[in-house]
Amino acid sequence: MPPVLHWDRGAAEAESKIMDALGINLSGLLTQLVSFTLLFVLLYAVLYKPILRMLDQRAEKIKESLETAERARDDAARSSEAVEAQFTEARAESQAMIVQAREVADRFREEELGKARAEIAAERERAEASIQRERDSAIEELRSEFAGLAITAAEKVIHRSLDGDSHRELIEQVLEEGSKISGK
Repeated sequence: MPPVLHWDRGAAEAESKIMDALGINLSGLLTQLVSFTLLFVLLYAVLYKPILRMLDQRAEKIKESLETAERARDDAARSSEAVEAQFTEARAESQAMIVQAREVADRFREEELGKARAEIAAERERAEASIQRERDSAIEELRSEFAGLAITAAEKVIHRSLDGDSHRELIEQVLEEGSKISGK
């Protein structure tokens, strides 16, 4: 005969006593399991999905903020490089302006020196011309005094007076002789 499972009433009663001793009854346990499952499904649908969605949105916002911060840092780096390039360019321009100013100052100084030299040369020429005029005037004065002395000496030597034409002829002759002597 095949083995028959017997539902041992005694064993079932023993289990029932143990469960009663623990405060568990089968119908209460099944009710609590069904209630827990319904609560779990309800919380999953009502609370868990919205919380996950909110957390995903928060993570997306954080990700966007990090990307924005990264872009801002990149922009700041580019801006800093641009500012540095402008600063370098401005420094080069200022150096060029300084060099140009020095060149202009040197040219101005050279022009002013040239003008001063020209003025000095012109003044020297005027002075030399003035000296030449004074010299010529002194020589002319000396000639006329010399002519007067020569005439006086000739009158005394000759004891007679010469007429104006004779005087001039004699003076010219003496002067020519004097210039020949001084020219040698």
